[in-house]
Formats: sequence, structure tokens, C-alpha cells
Amino acid sequence: MSNKVEDFLTAEEEQDIVEAIRVAELNTSGEIRVHIEKSCKGDATNRALELFHTLKMDNTKLQNAVLIYLAIEDKTFVIYGDKGINDVVEKDFWDTTKNLMQSHFKQGKFKQGLIDGVLKSGEQLKTYFPYSDFDSNELTNEISKG
Repeated sequence: MSNKVEDFLTAEEEQDIVEAIRVAELNTSGEIRVHIEKSCKGDATNRALELFHTLKMDNTKLQNAVLIYLAIEDKTFVIYGDKGINDVVEKDFWDTTKNLMQSHFKQGKFKQGLIDGVLKSGEQLKTYFPYSDFDSNELTNEISKG
């Protein structure tokens, strides 16, 4: 296994993304995670779903977790939202976020793309899942890797 995933972002860039997740989650009870791996075997959406379960992201109280999944070599990424989100939002809910990320990715600005994706996801979540005083951070903000 090459270190491609480790080399993809510097430690500092990773911390910037983790900080963006923290900031995004301040305004919503939703949970956001980023998972990066070298390549995706098979369908990226199915892989994102599989990781969603593996990372126990389907355990949030309001079913409002979002996974941003990125397969580096395949140049593919998926924003996967849990049932609680997908039940209430419009069909093209994530498209604007995906388009924003894509425009950064095309210029090789992966950190910026992920940060903007995280912050925009947080903004989208805030509409349907505003933060309440009873919220706890149910999932780690650290980036997971495959």
C-alpha cells in the first residue's frame, strides 16, 4: 500500500479540515466526517454507504450524519447523507456543495475543496437540524483513511 493517502494532505492541512468540521458542527446537531482512500473498488456511492456503517455514522440520534468520501486515484468523491437528512431535503440538496468542491478539486486545491464542502454541508444541515443545547459531538471530527 503506497503512502499516497498520507501524502495527499499535510498534517497542517488535515488540522485545517478538522477545524472546519468543528466550526461547521457548531451550528447544527448534524455530524460531518471526511474519509479519504487511495482508490475505490466498485461503485463510490456503495463504498461510501459501506464506510458510513463501518464508521458507525448511522448511530446518530437524528440520523443526520454526513460523510464526505474521497477516492484519490479514481478522482471521485461522494457526499453521503443519512436517512434523517435525505427524508427532509430537496433532491438536489447536495449538488451545490458537490459543484463547489469539484471546482476546487479541478484546480488541485483539495484542502480548500474539502473545507468548503464541510462548511457548506454544515450550513445546509443548520437549516434542517439547528444546534440545540442538548447536542453532544456524537462522532469524532478526525479524518479517517482507507
